[in-house]
Amino acid sequence: MTTPDDRPFEEWDRPRQRWLLSGDCRGLRQRTLLLEMVTRALFQTVLVFSLYLLLVGHYGPGGGFAAGLVAGLAFVLRYIAGGSDDAVRMRPPVLIGLGLAVALLTALAPMVVGAPVLATTKLAVDVPLIGHLETQTSLFLDVGVYLLIIGVVLDLLRSLGAGIERDLQAAEEQSR
Repeated sequence: MTTPDDRPFEEWDRPRQRWLLSGDCRGLRQRTLLLEMVTRALFQTVLVFSLYLLLVGHYGPGGGFAAGLVAGLAFVLRYIAGGSDDAVRMRPPVLIGLGLAVALLTALAPMVVGAPVLATTKLAVDVPLIGHLETQTSLFLDVGVYLLIIGVVLDLLRSLGAGIERDLQAAEEQSR
């Protein structure tokens, strides 16, 4: 393992972790080190905040849509800082389909017991080591919307970023 002091001066600030590399940038001088460091510090925090918005949405402002948009913004930040290779490992259409399926099944589930569509009820569970937890069944609908919105944002990043990737490949082929 090398320390920053063991590497030559020209290489001491190059990132060693794959998820924050600038991707296919045209030159090392075009890297934005400040953006990479801010992304490294904020990405997980923004995702935790989006989960907070998801869970508190029934008792205050928030819910699946707002939480999905906040999580989507975290992935946009990561995409801008690290390129398209590392934004997310799961394919966006899978997230869209999964979110849509969860939301649809949750919306139609009350019909099984004779209740109207989108009816909600309170769930109370005693969890060992945590204690008594209460939530609404509409939380599952919000989870579906959350996954759906994240999938749509990632699909937009993939679609809009394809032109950038194409331009970078063309510039790289021209330089050869």
